[in-house]
Amino acid sequence: MRRVFRWYFRTPLVLRILSGFIVGSIIGIVLWSSSGRMGYAAEPTWKTYIEPFGAVFVNMLKMIVIPVIFFSLIVGSASLPIKKFGRIGLKVIGWYFFCSVLAAGVGVLLALAINPGSGTALHRWESIAGGIQKAQAAELETQAATEGTFRQLLLSMFENPFGALASGNFLPIIVFSIMFGLAISVIAETSKNAQQASHIRSLVGLLTAARDGVFKLVDWILEYSPVGVLALSIVNFGLYGPKIVGPYVSVTLGVVGGILVMVLVVYSILLRVVTKANPFRVFRKIQEAMIMAFMTRSSAATLPVSLKVAEEHLKVRSELASFSLPLGATINMDGVCVHLPMFAVLAANMFGLHLSAFGLIVLVMTTVLASVGAGGVPGGSLMLLFIILGTMGLNDQQVAVIVALALGINPILDMFETMNNITGDLVCTYVVADNEKLLNTGQ
Repeated sequence: MRRVFRWYFRTPLVLRILSGFIVGSIIGIVLWSSSGRMGYAAEPTWKTYIEPFGAVFVNMLKMIVIPVIFFSLIVGSASLPIKKFGRIGLKVIGWYFFCSVLAAGVGVLLALAINPGSGTALHRWESIAGGIQKAQAAELETQAATEGTFRQLLLSMFENPFGALASGNFLPIIVFSIMFGLAISVIAETSKNAQQASHIRSLVGLLTAARDGVFKLVDWILEYSPVGVLALSIVNFGLYGPKIVGPYVSVTLGVVGGILVMVLVVYSILLRVVTKANPFRVFRKIQEAMIMAFMTRSSAATLPVSLKVAEEHLKVRSELASFSLPLGATINMDGVCVHLPMFAVLAANMFGLHLSAFGLIVLVMTTVLASVGAGGVPGGSLMLLFIILGTMGLNDQQVAVIVALALGINPILDMFETMNNITGDLVCTYVVADNEKLLNTGQ
């Protein structure tokens, strides 16, 4: 038995998750076929015993999402050397946010074009979602129409942070964390009081340790993820059979297509217009980091390779690379910005929610802000789904449906997303280096 466990934990996590999805899908389809019909008149007995293992995984993700965002954003913002870099630091941040907005825009446009989940009968998902009624969907749409105003959005960004932490209201948590981190950074760089500066350094160290502890919790939760994916796949396919594959295929194609657009079109145009460089030569120079990101699914884990590539191949000076790339691993998540709108549109189609033009603008803004808190860890985008779907007004049961769908294909999407994230970090860093004459061209 010990040998079995040793073999299991030595197997790469991504393979374990994919295996759980495949095995769970097969078991679910067998259960669905044995029922002899498309649905169940009453809840099947096997669901009572299997579903809790998937629900536990979803609840663990919900448990960890707020601490990840809170500590990641504070530490990331506090690490900004505002006094030392000034204009250059703001340029780096500006390019990161600009590319994130473009990525979110690409994600929304592709999601609207592909329209995942359109035509899906809501009653097929009622068992998973806990018996959603048409009246609830109508109420959801009315709520979005009455609350989806600029005033509501602006006021919701500035609330009691402790109340927001307790209630899980993500937007004010994001805003407060960024502002608090920046305040710490300003005090650390401008204070002439040695004792105060020492206290600030201690606070940053404490917050960094808390963030690292939370990331370790994420690792533990991800170790459980194959079991959660197995259970969720059995339930999904066991209740509805192979017909639920449609949303998987459309979302996967949409996300991968959006990431290809970002790399081959958006970044290529950016490099050509701003730096006059041949984009494919730049991609060739950073391919080592792109491949590493694809395999590890972690911007943070790829950071040492990114730094090496930036300094040795792109010839970016170390003072810029050592600031820009760690920051990018924390706040620049272009792949996530492509990913999240796809599931938002899928949720809208499944639950009869109309996305107005203003709603789409809010979706882009929320996606960009939420992506800042992804933390650069594998599966970070899964946790951010709770933010995006929550701001759309979906309840916990409805969010669980979408998260359950996302879990099955997340390992594949996460590879492409992380590759996109790292590519965006390096491209933006190179653009700023070229613009600020921080390239070692003589080497």
